Amino acid sequence: MTSRFLVTERRAIVGLASLYASRMLGLFMVLPVLALYADQLDGATPFLVGLALGGYGLTQAILQIPFGLLSDRIGRKTVIAGGLVLFIIGSVIAANATTITGIIIGRCLQGSGAVAGAIMALLADQTREEIRTAAMATIGLSIGVAFAIAMVVGPLVADIAGLAGVFWFTAALTTAALLVLWKLVPSAPRRLRHRDVGLDRAQLRATLTQGNLLRLDFSIFALHLILTACFTALPFKLEALGFSAAHHGWVYLPVMALAFIGMIPLVIVAEKYRKMKPVFFGAVAAMTLILLGFGELGDDRVSLLALLWGFFVVFNLLEATLPSMISKLAPAGAKGTAMGIYSTSQFFGAFLGGTLGGALSQGYGIESVFLGSALVGALWLAVIWRMPAPRHLSSEIIALDEQSMDRLDTLLERFAEVAGVEDVMVVPDERVAYLKVDRQRLDAEALTRIAGNQWQRTDA
Repeated sequence: MTSRFLVTERRAIVGLASLYASRMLGLFMVLPVLALYADQLDGATPFLVGLALGGYGLTQAILQIPFGLLSDRIGRKTVIAGGLVLFIIGSVIAANATTITGIIIGRCLQGSGAVAGAIMALLADQTREEIRTAAMATIGLSIGVAFAIAMVVGPLVADIAGLAGVFWFTAALTTAALLVLWKLVPSAPRRLRHRDVGLDRAQLRATLTQGNLLRLDFSIFALHLILTACFTALPFKLEALGFSAAHHGWVYLPVMALAFIGMIPLVIVAEKYRKMKPVFFGAVAAMTLILLGFGELGDDRVSLLALLWGFFVVFNLLEATLPSMISKLAPAGAKGTAMGIYSTSQFFGAFLGGTLGGALSQGYGIESVFLGSALVGALWLAVIWRMPAPRHLSSEIIALDEQSMDRLDTLLERFAEVAGVEDVMVVPDERVAYLKVDRQRLDAEALTRIAGNQWQRTDA
């Protein structure tokens, strides 16, 4: 069985990654510009601006799991198309808004098109088990690229066409995404439940009671709370030091590029050299100190740019490593459920970050936003302080052929006996086995004997 992408798989990966990225680009483009341009809107206050920044997170958090479950019933592409239409409607409402209330309504509608789960499920439907991890990694990479582009393009578009232009741009981008969905993404040959992607309600309670997974859920909640809160204040900090709003995109461009370069060695240390715990703890501590620095030291251009670079190094590092830690800690077959809870926590964090950041800015000034965010960072450190280092386990998904299905009664035991296999779940209705393995100890030959040509080693 080849591990190369089939033509239909390649089309699905490219199409769905572009869908995901364009949607996230539209959500993030507003982040660096809304606070600066809000004085053009009737009724705008710092609190309401913060609510507009984070409002998408509330509807996204509430609806993403229901939309994923709905896609199991009525079809992935139908749900994705409906979510993209909601995003377009929200963008158009925000583009035509003359009040901050209109922007809030538009942003909440943008978030209500919560199709992330349906996109991932469709990708799982379209890909074979042995290449699914690489396909999911492509989606993850597209999100990081979209965030970096949004930080640069948002200010540039706003300078040319104003805040309304940013929302018109996102509406046009999402309309193009609908065409990609229609023309490029093939219809799924089957619609199945995938425990590595979708929510399994039978495992929900067990996942919610695992302390280390909850620590990671709090981590992504805190990270996006801090991110959104900071962007109620950071644009004004840049402006106060002589960076005009028209040039903010050119500030973010080199900072984001250098931050990506700075993040790569830390990811290598965490993953290749198995130093995940010290890198994780160090990143949270560094984030806390950087936030304090924004308030106390960021009063000249060099200091602010250095702090901004450090902020994005840490943010990108944690965005890359937290999902990896979830994958390592989630039991076999529960990765989809764990990631669903994780993503919901992320969006609630964005909502609360915008709201709290706006409230602090309005009540106590922009410096209080950084102090409040630093307090969240200190709480975050306390939450993860006793967390043990995650074991470096990888996920494997093995398709079960007819011969395997005929010996299900012994298959679980045979997988469990292989050296390096730490956890296993056999799911007959999906015709797959989910394994957690320690690659350094894995007896690949023994696993191949059991799985036959249905298994090829991956980099999950």
